[in-house]
Amino acid sequence: EVRLVESGGGLVQPGGFVKLSCEASGFIFGDYSMAWFRRAPGKELDFVSAINGDGVGTAIKFALSKRSSISRDNARNTLYLRLENLQGDDTAMYFCAKCSAVAYRGRDECDAPAGQGTQVTVSA
Repeated sequence: EVRLVESGGGLVQPGGFVKLSCEASGFIFGDYSMAWFRRAPGKELDFVSAINGDGVGTAIKFALSKRSSISRDNARNTLYLRLENLQGDDTAMYFCAKCSAVAYRGRDECDAPAGQGTQVTVSA
């Protein structure tokens, strides 16, 4: 059974940063690309970033490209997302998702997020 557990969110002041984690189990982690999505209040699920199974290739939402980075530790079965210079628009529930192949092929190739997510709230 695929299990994804997100953590690391919280209340952050504008301009601050978060590093989110996603612990995976139930599948061979390094065999799959992984992605981060987020859902802001009242909005649709939005792609944030993705990373290939080998951790080399990445894809990032253009608007976040200068202040976000995705990484993974296959030895720890853990995916990470660091977001810097947080703004109010970054307030959202963040989810990780397993994608269909070792190389990321687009958000449609990723499973619907199945974890509880981790809430990031940006507020002074």
